[in-house]
Amino acid sequence: MENTPYHYALIARAIRYIDQNATRQPTLAEVAAAIGLSEAHFQRVFKQWTGVSPKKYLQYLTLDLARNMLANHHNLLDTALATGLSGPSRLHDLFVRWEAMTPGEYARRGEGLLISHSWFDSPYGDMLVLATDRGICGLGFADKAERAATEVDLFARWPKAGFIAEREKMRPWVEATVTGKGEAKLLLSGTGLQIKVWEALLSIPAGEVSTYSDIATHVGKPKAMRAVGTAVGRNPVSWLIPCHRALRKSGALGGYHWGLPVKRAMLARESAQLDAAAPGLGEVPAI
Repeated sequence: MENTPYHYALIARAIRYIDQNATRQPTLAEVAAAIGLSEAHFQRVFKQWTGVSPKKYLQYLTLDLARNMLANHHNLLDTALATGLSGPSRLHDLFVRWEAMTPGEYARRGEGLLISHSWFDSPYGDMLVLATDRGICGLGFADKAERAATEVDLFARWPKAGFIAEREKMRPWVEATVTGKGEAKLLLSGTGLQIKVWEALLSIPAGEVSTYSDIATHVGKPKAMRAVGTAVGRNPVSWLIPCHRALRKSGALGGYHWGLPVKRAMLARESAQLDAAAPGLGEVPAI
């Protein structure tokens, strides 16, 4: 069954409901009723997206999620990226290719750039995407009531750019982002340290996590934890550059610019897919 924006909107609502009620373990019937579907239809759509049942997914949203991932799927970032312009894909078939703006372009704060922007459906809620001809340069999430704040946040990162509401130009990249198939091109604007941190994040495979201290060591700034944490938080294209895979050394989730429920949902899905694809457990259904 092919996913549609309608299905992604349902998944976003289901994830919010499960996350808000995780401590009391809601039943399949309860979650299905909350989003207006029959149990059978909901289970089918949800399993297509995650590869596991809603009940199994709920287990990945427990308070111990981050600690369990740190114990079992901790990536030490001890290998360098294969090339300077690409990193491991977020999902098997999604390739992320990026280029950084030159120091001069960065200093001009977007002057001369025309940036397209539009809202799209995603499994994690409404998703605002900004893009130029060279690639996606901004990505954020919001509930409908918070859209204006997300627009202010992302637009402010390009204070001298021009903006136009237009979606067709970026649609192929957005579809790759949401479906996990194809190629998403990125245009990144940041300091030298930020770019290095974002490269490190790209080297963490889906379903694995690393710590802020590991990332700091990997970029050659083991004592600059605060600066590295700030760079993680300033990631302009969340999800594609997987800052959700960075955890505190204690196993706590740490912060997330678009809210901890989104971070938990991303980690839970990736962990569920990794475990479902383990030998003997069968392949995860294609998205």
